[in-house]
Amino acid sequence: MEQKLLAVGGKSVPALLYSPEGIKENAPCLIVYHGGGFVFPAAPYHYTLAREYALRAGCKVLFVKYRLAPKYPFPAGVEDCFAAYQYATENAAEWGIDEKRIAVSGDSAGGCLAAAVCLIAKEQGLKLPCGQMLLYPAVGANLETESMKKYVDTPMCNSRDVQKFSRLYLPKGEVDKKLYPYLSPLEAKEFKDLPRAYIETAEFDCLRDGAILFAEKLKKDGVEVELNDTVGTMHAFDIETESPIVRGCVEKRIAFLKKCFRGK
Repeated sequence: MEQKLLAVGGKSVPALLYSPEGIKENAPCLIVYHGGGFVFPAAPYHYTLAREYALRAGCKVLFVKYRLAPKYPFPAGVEDCFAAYQYATENAAEWGIDEKRIAVSGDSAGGCLAAAVCLIAKEQGLKLPCGQMLLYPAVGANLETESMKKYVDTPMCNSRDVQKFSRLYLPKGEVDKKLYPYLSPLEAKEFKDLPRAYIETAEFDCLRDGAILFAEKLKKDGVEVELNDTVGTMHAFDIETESPIVRGCVEKRIAFLKKCFRGK
């Protein structure tokens, strides 16, 4: 594991680079944006899973430590996450990475950030990630879905928590309309030509319906989507990294990454 300080456009973003022993040059890379309501730093299980992705998918993993609210409200975190992606693509050769095989991933708030990075790259006409792996992602702001109404007191994250995190994450005043899709990717104008996606949901999760809606919008615009709508799970269920359900999900995540890196 190597500590990196990325510098793009005047920004310095700390990140960890995981490189499996013996990995060859021109390797694929997964950029990971952790969850935590845009407020909390990464938890130990985030790092555990990142290492497993590196070892089992045969890739390097860049684990980004973006700025957190409320000290750094939106769009600071989005800017850091995109800067890390841009830096990785521009310095791929130096890191022994294949610029054509860079995927992005995130859970919960990190899923929103990963989706936003794809939207920004597309808008700016830059090389897109080869895939986006979104785990119980927070892709819709201010949604009034059935799951948001139903799960008001579930563990790990519920609709009351979402409201609290939103107050901490959003700056005072109105959000620039041009930036709004990066806050709420579900509300982007269109999704054509975005990277193929793996979207994983949790059954007892207020964010579940928003993630499903996002999958449906991607599919409608011709994006290849694999939706893993898990049963008997709650938000951030993969904190129990050795549970049978999580082991099954990790197998699907690894299979998706390998597919992205093969370009098939």
